[in-house]
Amino acid sequence: MTTRVFTSPMFLGFDHLEQMIERAAKTSSDGYPPYNIEQLSPVSLRITLAVAGFTMDDLQITLEDNQMVIRGRQTDDAQGRVFLHRGIAARQFQRAFVIAEGIEVKGAWLDNGLLHVDLIRPTPQPVVKTIPISRGQGKVAAPRTVDGD
Repeated sequence: MTTRVFTSPMFLGFDHLEQMIERAAKTSSDGYPPYNIEQLSPVSLRITLAVAGFTMDDLQITLEDNQMVIRGRQTDDAQGRVFLHRGIAARQFQRAFVIAEGIEVKGAWLDNGLLHVDLIRPTPQPVVKTIPISRGQGKVAAPRTVDGD
C-alpha cells in the first residue's frame, strides 16, 4: 500500500511531484557508489560520488524528466591477467537524483576517483497576478487593460 502525499484538496496540480517522489523511492537502495550532497552556497549544490576505478569514458550523466541519472560501466580489462585475489570487481551502477524544476547542472568533473557534479538553484522571482472577477454564473471575464478611455 502506498501513502499518497498530496491527497489534500489544497494541493491542485501536484500529481507530477507525487510521481517524482515515487520514482525517487524506487531508485536503487544499494548504497553503491557512496555519495555526498554538499551545499556550497544558498543557490549552489555539489554531488560527489566515490567512483574509484572508473575513467571518464566509463561514466555517463543524463537528465531524464527531472531526474539526473549517473551511470558507470567498467570494461573488463582482466584478459591475460592472473589474479591471486580479486577484491576490486568491475561493477556497474546507476544512481538517480530527482532534480527540482529550475535547478541547472552547471558541470561535472572527475578528480582522484571522485565524480563531482555542480548544480545551481536560481532564486525564484515572486509572481503576482490579479484575476478578474465577473458578475454572472459560468462566465469568465476577459482580462481588462487600462488605456485611459
